[in-house]
Amino acid sequence: MSIELIARGLLIGPRGILLCRNIGMTNTFLPGGHVEFGEPAAEAVVRELAEELGMKVTAGRFHGAIESSFVQAGERHHELTLFFEMTSSAVTRRARLKAAESHLEFIWQPIHALAEVNLLPKPLIALIPQWTRGKHVPFTSDMDAGA
Repeated sequence: MSIELIARGLLIGPRGILLCRNIGMTNTFLPGGHVEFGEPAAEAVVRELAEELGMKVTAGRFHGAIESSFVQAGERHHELTLFFEMTSSAVTRRARLKAAESHLEFIWQPIHALAEVNLLPKPLIALIPQWTRGKHVPFTSDMDAGA
């Protein structure tokens, strides 16, 4: 088993925060993905948004990290995810965002209703409202006891 390093972005628009979902799945997550070897995490999230949405974004403030473990499709995962504030001039021009990758879809979700869309990792449901109000919560663990 290895530890995966993930970078994800908080992109806020007029209709809420941008979330991502694998088509056919019930959970959502913030857009982003794996950090490649030698790649700064802030650059990874910018690259991932360009790949997933064809959208140019800018990485801003680092909000924090969540360490988590889980089982997906019978395989154990251990992740350290870094979260960055993101901005894009395209947000106000493009209300509906079309995924550039066929297995993904994007939705705008009001920040007060994050629990309604099964946002993972779960600590984000409480952390995102705090981060958007300027409260600094740098690290949270969501470690599954079976990992």
